[in-house]
Amino acid sequence: MNDMSAPKIPFNKPVLAGRELDYIKEAIDSGQLAGDGPFTERCEQALLQRIGGASAHLTHSCTAGLEMAAILCGLGPGDEVILPSYTFVSTANAVVLRGATPVFVDIEPETLNIDPVQVRAAVTDRTRAIFPVHYAGVVADMDPICAIAAGHGLMVVEDAAQALGATRNGRAAGSFGDMAAFSFHETKNIISGEGGALIVNRSGLSLRAEIIREKGTNRAQFFRGMTDKYSWVDMGSSFLPGELVAAFLFGQLEKLDTLNNERIAVWNRYHAAFEPLERTAGVRRPVIPAECEHNAHMYYLLMPDLDARTAFISSMKAAGITTPFHYVPLHSSPFGRTCSRVHGDMSVTDELSDRLVRLPLYPGVGQNLDRIIETALRSAGHG
Repeated sequence: MNDMSAPKIPFNKPVLAGRELDYIKEAIDSGQLAGDGPFTERCEQALLQRIGGASAHLTHSCTAGLEMAAILCGLGPGDEVILPSYTFVSTANAVVLRGATPVFVDIEPETLNIDPVQVRAAVTDRTRAIFPVHYAGVVADMDPICAIAAGHGLMVVEDAAQALGATRNGRAAGSFGDMAAFSFHETKNIISGEGGALIVNRSGLSLRAEIIREKGTNRAQFFRGMTDKYSWVDMGSSFLPGELVAAFLFGQLEKLDTLNNERIAVWNRYHAAFEPLERTAGVRRPVIPAECEHNAHMYYLLMPDLDARTAFISSMKAAGITTPFHYVPLHSSPFGRTCSRVHGDMSVTDELSDRLVRLPLYPGVGQNLDRIIETALRSAGHG
């Protein structure tokens, strides 16, 4: 029943976690608001301590990190990059902007991550890189992907937008490939409104990454006293965030474990509560491989079919609860059909994208969990 008096529950709600406002004031008082200041450095060091790597480069978005990575891969016309179709457009746009061709392959039905078997089959003499995506904070099966890349001389760029704090076999998301891009968009576990980072694991790429991020100049080397002047030495763009963004982000990074643990507690409540749906309503819950520690970025349900999902979303909306579906597969999108190609069958992507629905998950949503769960069970046809 629709209770008009009940407050609406959004899908996401950004929150303060710690000293964000104090750090913003500190940045203002310091007199430096442009990027690459003290808070940028603090954020980059915090990321390296968490993930490892040769260098970290704070960016204004994960999109910017992916675009930097595409430049560092040396992509150009005639090159191909293998990636999943079930991802955000930024993963593919980074490839297209270099004039290269995205080659979409299918995903694993269990994790919704790129299928290494399909990756291997898609490699051609034009393949230059693989861009795996860690969907829902579950790290993709990176060992075979990295082995394929090593055997063919390919670069690996992890789209780890959703995966900060997640691990596979004890290794952090972002530590497997040559590079990895992270997101701090307000829908992520750690936020700065907009924001991102590029982690560079191949040390030989770090200096060029620094130059590309600084509009193609050697400005950073100049300020370190490594050159007597700085000038335009490579291609690049303005990928830096300002210090106010970095200051807010550092306040969040200090609370990474606290925020992730709160999300995991909510995720576990959902997972236990929705177990009966698998037995009575043909609904599937997320599958987490034993070797993975996820970060509870997302809780989703796979409804029996598109009609069931549509009815579920409508019922939840009537109760004031926002439960969106997720990506429209890129291979079937209007622009995707013009600039990419597909290798192999995409039946898993096509089917699961029609069935997936996401539930509210953010710090503070716990006070509404009983209402969300009861409404979801009823909307899915249980009880």
